[in-house]
Amino acid sequence: MLGKLFKSILEQDTSPIVVCDLNDIIVYMNPTAKRIYHKDLTGSNLKDCHNEKSNEMIDKVVSWFKESRDHNSVFTFYSRKENKDVYMVALRDNYGTLIGYYEKHEYRNREAAGFYEPVR
Repeated sequence: MLGKLFKSILEQDTSPIVVCDLNDIIVYMNPTAKRIYHKDLTGSNLKDCHNEKSNEMIDKVVSWFKESRDHNSVFTFYSRKENKDVYMVALRDNYGTLIGYYEKHEYRNREAAGFYEPVR
């Protein structure tokens, strides 16, 4: 049951979520990510979607994640166009072992919907 609840959280999130394993293979994209990136890249290598400099930074962050179970989130960039911060976040198992990572988007725009109104 818990697995279904977690999957539903990912599926309903209005921010793109792209989850990778430690081989940089995209293992999950939520519907928002598929829509924003215009395709389902599940099974592809994340590094095939980035330039050399970005790939170096991905490697650097993953290495930092591996150094300590307390290393779990890195601010990667700010998008002025979308007014959002983007982070790389470590994914760990019950023992604190790094098992993957994902990209987290935090939008700075105030919600346009009123209180208790549907969000579109």
